[in-house]
This record gives sequence, C-alpha cells and structure tokens, in this order.
Amino acid sequence: MLMSTYEARLAALREQMAKDGLDGFVVPICDEHMSEYVGDYAQRLAWLTGFGGSAGSAVVLKDKAAIFVDGRYTIQVRDQVDGKLYEYVGTAEQSVIGWLGEHAPAGSSIGYDAWLHTKDWAKSASAKLAKRDAKLVAVEANPLDVIWEDQPEPSLAKLDVQPDEFAGKSAADKRADIADWLKGEGLDATVIAALDSVAWAFNIRGKDISNTPVPRSYAIVKADGNAELFVAPEKLTDEVRVHLGNAVTIRNYGDFPDALAEYGEQNIGVDPERSVAAIFEKLEAAGAKVVQKRDPTILAKAIKNDAEICGHRAAQARDGAALSRFLHWFAEEADKGGHDELSVAAKLAEFRGQSDKLMDLSFRTISGAGPNGALCHYSVNEETNRKIETGTLYLVDSGGQYRDGTTDVTRTMAVGEPTEEMIKRYTQVLQGHIALAKAVFPKGTTGGQLDILARQYLWADGVDYAHGTGHGVGAYLSVHEGPQRIAAFGGFNEPLVAGMICSNEPGYYKDDAFGIRIENLILVEERDVQGAEQQMLGFETLTFAPLDRRLINLDMLSESQRAWVDAYHQQVMTIIGPQLEGDALAWLQSQCAPLA
Repeated sequence: MLMSTYEARLAALREQMAKDGLDGFVVPICDEHMSEYVGDYAQRLAWLTGFGGSAGSAVVLKDKAAIFVDGRYTIQVRDQVDGKLYEYVGTAEQSVIGWLGEHAPAGSSIGYDAWLHTKDWAKSASAKLAKRDAKLVAVEANPLDVIWEDQPEPSLAKLDVQPDEFAGKSAADKRADIADWLKGEGLDATVIAALDSVAWAFNIRGKDISNTPVPRSYAIVKADGNAELFVAPEKLTDEVRVHLGNAVTIRNYGDFPDALAEYGEQNIGVDPERSVAAIFEKLEAAGAKVVQKRDPTILAKAIKNDAEICGHRAAQARDGAALSRFLHWFAEEADKGGHDELSVAAKLAEFRGQSDKLMDLSFRTISGAGPNGALCHYSVNEETNRKIETGTLYLVDSGGQYRDGTTDVTRTMAVGEPTEEMIKRYTQVLQGHIALAKAVFPKGTTGGQLDILARQYLWADGVDYAHGTGHGVGAYLSVHEGPQRIAAFGGFNEPLVAGMICSNEPGYYKDDAFGIRIENLILVEERDVQGAEQQMLGFETLTFAPLDRRLINLDMLSESQRAWVDAYHQQVMTIIGPQLEGDALAWLQSQCAPLA
C-alpha cells in the first residue's frame, strides 16, 4: 500500500534507516548533476515532506527532523510542511552541517547519497560530525528510493539538435576549444556533469526536466577532441546521431560510474561545484589524478555570442508581445471578478502559446494574488489558489523557452484602486530597478558590487527583500544560469563580462498583504565613456512590456528617473507596438504615453 501521509513516509524512512544501520540521513533537493531543477524521479524532498520549493534540504534523525530553506521560502515551508514533524531552519541562521554538529548523537552514523552532494560538502560534514565522535556514511542505495514505491522513472524523451544558426558555434568547434583548454592545463580529459553544460557543449537539447530543455546525460571530453556521451540510447534519434558524428562515442547513461574507472593513471579535470562526490571517489579509486577545475563550458556558455544575443532579442520581442496582450486582457478583466491565480496563469500561457515558436515555459509561472504575492517564489496549486480581488496587487513572474532564447519577466499590477503604501513601495522598487539598469561600471566589477544600487531606496526606508537582485539566463537553456549573479550575499564574486545576460528584479514583500517585483533581463555590454581611463561596461535592457503607471508616484521620481521610464516605454512601443492591433494596441499606447 502506498504511503499517503507525510508522517507515514517519515516513519518509513526511519525504519529503512534502522535496517541500513543509520542514525540519520540527509535529504537534499538535487540530482546526480547538481541541478537546480530536477526530474520527477529526483523530487525526494517533496515526496518526503510536502515542500514544493526548488531549494532546500532535510535531515532526519531517529527522534527529530529538520527542514532547511532560504529566505525565499520562509512562509511557504510553513504552509507545506508539518511543524510537528520537522523543525524549520533558515539557512541564513544555520546550515545543515551546523545543525548536524549540534544535534547528531555521539557515535552516530549519518547517511548521505554521494551522488547527491559535492565532495566539499561531504568533507565539511565529516569534519563537523567527527567532533561529536559521529561519522558520515555514503549509502549504497538511497533509502528514499527503497521506500518510494511509486517513484517515477527517469524520462526517456528524445533528444533534439540545437541548430548552429541559434547556437552560433558548432559542437565540434566547442569541443575543440575544450580540448585546447585541456592541453593548456596539462589534463587528459574533463568530466562534464552539469546537464546544461552537456547540452551546450554538444548543441543538443532534451525534455527530461520540466521547463529546462536538457537531456539527462554526462560527458567526458578528451584532449584529442574526442568525447564520450553517456545517455540512454533509446533517447537518440538518427538526426542526433549524425549530428554528434564519429568523434563522439555514445555510451549508456548507466555505464558512467564504471566508465570512470577506465581513466585511472590519467589527469582528469573535475568541477567541484558541479560534480558530485561519487565522481571524485570513483576516479580516485581507479588511480586517476583528479584536478579540481571549473567546468570549461561555464564561462563560454555565460558569455553569449552574436547569434545567441540576436536570438535573445528576437525571443524577448516575441515574448513581450504575448505578455503585453495578457496585460491588456488583465486590465480589462481583473476587476470583473471570477478570476483566480490558476486561471490567470493559464490565460498568460495561452497568449504565449499563440506563437508557434514557443517550445515550453521557462519555469512554472509564479502567479501571486494579494498575500500570496508576498511569497517571492510562490507556486500556486488547487489548495492555495486565491481569487483576484479588487483593492489588491497581483504579481506574475513568468517566461518562455524559445528555440532562439529564454525569457524571464515579472510584472506587478494593481487590481482596482491601489493604496498609498502599495504605490510608495512599487515606486521604490522601480527606482532601484532603474538605478541598476542605468549603471555604468568598470571591467572587473562583480554583481555583488552592484546589488546595493537596486536596494538603496528600500534601505533608506528601513525595508529590504530576501532574494538576489539578478541571476544569469541561458540561451534556450536554464532560466537560472551561472556563474554571474547580482546579489549581496553568498560570495558572488564573478566579474560581469560583455555578453552575459542577467535579470534585474528588485522587489518588496509585505507578509499577509502583497508582493511587488519588477523584472527585466539585461545584457552586459561595453560602454564608450568619454575620457574613461579604463574599459567601462553597462546594461542593455532586453525585456519590453509596459509598467503599471497607476502604481508610480511621480513626485518620488527624479527627472532622470522619469526620463528613463518614458524612454523605456518608447522602446516598448517601437518593439511591441507593431505586433499588436486594435484595442490591445490602443491600450499599449495609453500605457506608454509620457508620464505627466
């Protein structure tokens, strides 16, 4: 009989832990590729606890358990996870390892799946547990997989080819670049474990994770330019096989662990941030010299080439038209009643789906009405679905996956007459958005150095938001792509480079009341600054859809901020206007008129 309650699942895990000789077990949201978003088969934390966020972990001991989430999920975790079963822990206050260091019983054995954690995590956890005379134990079989009777099978969706016209560079040339890098580093081969890195390096895409077009696969690229691709053979079409060519040997996905043993006595580069501990263990056991090096595709993938930038602009223009049609519909319909978070999100998906170029959404739409908008990474379901009510704010964060680009955009709209507080906070968020969009900065500047620009107006009023200001975005790949970020916390020290795409998304969230976020994507570009003594950079805004002018307090804006809004809306008219007609076009014109 399938376990229907989370209490029963927790009890079953403890029973299996006892059979395995474990006193505790760590359950992350992760897969064998350190992915942010994972396939259904890897949603172990959600199955065990009910938590539906994209980041978090749990630790289960014999007599207690805890669930760990960051500031984005502080409210959500309490709504979804039973506090009688799990202690709620914010990762800003205490890490999983820190909690284990306080709560693991002396002499205990704490289990972990070496295919779901990094080597550094395992090393740190082992050191912390050793201080309590406890030990970290790598399990042969994940106990969650043993007790999860109806666990989904991994996807067998077919792969497809990302054409060179969108990729901007052939897969052979990309692998040649990797081979050159290997030679320069004195390495014989490198393991590529991140799913989007494999997809990018081989110019292939897949459907194994919802909203992220990647195939479940590993790759090993060698210094001679040849490569091995580990993927379920039934996922390959004749077109993909021809595309990969003779320089790529196809091997079964399940062969990857044993194949690592074939690289004994070789110098192998492995990314410690994006490769699980088990990969290091297999290679080291075979006698390989493992050198910790960043995946060589990471920076190349982040710095978009001309074809990718051109594709992004086309995708953003197409997506902006769909979003603008939706915003017009919302402006006409929201006050009439009868709409809710699910129906409105479905309507937005319908507008996007009118394009035959849409491949998928880029993530599950965040559709937050009233108080639910205050949950910055809220995920609506039948139980939480709220009506769209007059006198509230509605926040929608959404995006599309197109063959030529990935979009991510957030707009906040007033339903009925907004309060003075709503207008004030929206305007402060807008001021921060403008400050970042207008930033000019020297080469070598990191996102962490720029983050304060977006927060300054909120900070001046004693408020803030508990998420980063910006993340990288892929080219028909992951909507969250590194290594660049615009965030004040977490050690984000990656310099911004021309060609990188980031989001610009400051926000404000008032618990049990409303949420505000304004998000556009921005492209890092070189700036010609008269008299500059060094190379300067700035941002080109890529996302175009009108702002809700009812929420803007003109008296709070400076002349330059008003000019920015007017110039932005003029660009919206230039790019989006020709794609609309009739009432939708007339509405867009009214929204994009100069501020009074």
